[in-house]
Amino acid sequence: MKKIALIFLVVFGSFGVKAQDSFDPDELLLQARKLILDGKYSEGRKIAFRALNQYPTYADILILVGRSYAWEGKNDSASIYLDKAVLASPTYADAYVASLDNLLWSDQLTEAESLITKAKSNFNPLPNEIAYRESRIYYYQEKYDEAYGVVEPLFEKGFQIEGILGYMQNLQRLRKTNAIGATYDYDTFFGDIGIWNTWSFYGRTRTDLTGALIARVTQSTRFDGFGTLYELDAYPSIGKNGYAYLNLGGSSATFFPKLRFGASYYHNLPKAWEIEGGYRYLGFSEATHMITSSVGKYVGNWWINFRANVIPSEGQVSTSGQLQARYYFKTAEDFFSIQVGSGVSPDEETRDQSQLLNSYRLRVGYQQLISPKFMIYGFTGFSRDELSADKFRNNFNLSLGTEYRF
Repeated sequence: MKKIALIFLVVFGSFGVKAQDSFDPDELLLQARKLILDGKYSEGRKIAFRALNQYPTYADILILVGRSYAWEGKNDSASIYLDKAVLASPTYADAYVASLDNLLWSDQLTEAESLITKAKSNFNPLPNEIAYRESRIYYYQEKYDEAYGVVEPLFEKGFQIEGILGYMQNLQRLRKTNAIGATYDYDTFFGDIGIWNTWSFYGRTRTDLTGALIARVTQSTRFDGFGTLYELDAYPSIGKNGYAYLNLGGSSATFFPKLRFGASYYHNLPKAWEIEGGYRYLGFSEATHMITSSVGKYVGNWWINFRANVIPSEGQVSTSGQLQARYYFKTAEDFFSIQVGSGVSPDEETRDQSQLLNSYRLRVGYQQLISPKFMIYGFTGFSRDELSADKFRNNFNLSLGTEYRF
């Protein structure tokens, strides 16, 4: 009887243990994900490990654990679980995406390339999310043409991921090599003063030191006179997430600045934000010093940017601001633009800002890349400039331009 009782206890005891350990792995996944997304990585992983003890090839749980380690910067630990996820589900795109993110964050480009090769043996074509990471690999290898060649078709067919527009624009800046272009501006002031005709010619190339390097010659007829402004722009890269803008120019004409200088630093932040801070000097009959800053955000196909300017002068400080929005179409260079602003702007580099107390403007435009080598654009706008407390001058502007790349 004692033996029978012992067997009874063992059998029913094992059933009790199994009953205690039985669970729904999907429910544990949801619990672990909530904790991990709330930043409670250790607590979330404890629940995930419990599920993995009985379901060691559950890919979504392996991915969750791997990403949690990656978000903590523990990339080697992340690789252990993400490699298992790819092995367990070789045709599951999420496993490749998570593993590629981890490898890119830890600068393991060779391993990332090998994983792309493996993905191509299991997918034809590559899922958009994986192809986007392939473009990123090319970017970190400084193969900017290849990177753009992968990401542009994704954008054209509607693929959206946070920051894709900013990424494409950065690639365009880095891959631009040689180009020539011309612009024409027509300004009428409705009889207050004569019409201004302004045309500009520029050439662009690229060097490792300066990034994009642009030489520009601008000529204009104004106030019954003729003048020429010479300028040089550079856009050097500063690290992976930043670049600078530098400008130097000058003219002997009275209506152009004798000396123009500008400098800004742009930095790309997470979640498709970009910030900028800079300084402008315009040396007309009176020197204008301008401190400028901007913040921009990419939202879907939109880029929205607000710029604020501070202009100290004779013990006083004036401010201005401009709000600009662009809607992008097929590529990062096909867009519709609208801008509204109040006060003088650093963009008005060929006008003597000291002559204006204030200005109010509205401007719209469109740019189109006709072919990989040929681009056209046109902008028009209206501004109301305050010359004195009781005198305003209305201005209608039309700008046309074209560019050829080679």
